[in-house]
Amino acid sequence: MQLSPVNATVVAVHTANGAHVGSLKKVGGTWKFKAMGYDAAGGMEPGHGPLTDQHNMQFDAPDAAEVSARLLGALGSTL
Repeated sequence: MQLSPVNATVVAVHTANGAHVGSLKKVGGTWKFKAMGYDAAGGMEPGHGPLTDQHNMQFDAPDAAEVSARLLGALGSTL
């Protein structure tokens, strides 16, 4: 996974090939993963996509290695 800071409280999460699959959002001192999918027309669908089941997974910090291991480990694959 690749992490790209958006601002002080949001970090975009992308797969190794660059597909946007969600973001980390800092909520009350905790970073939460917010899954994102896209419909057939390219419209954003919050809470959807390949990592839907990991929506709201919590992290202490936006660390790419930890985020990758936990999100992909829970998925059982490598996006």
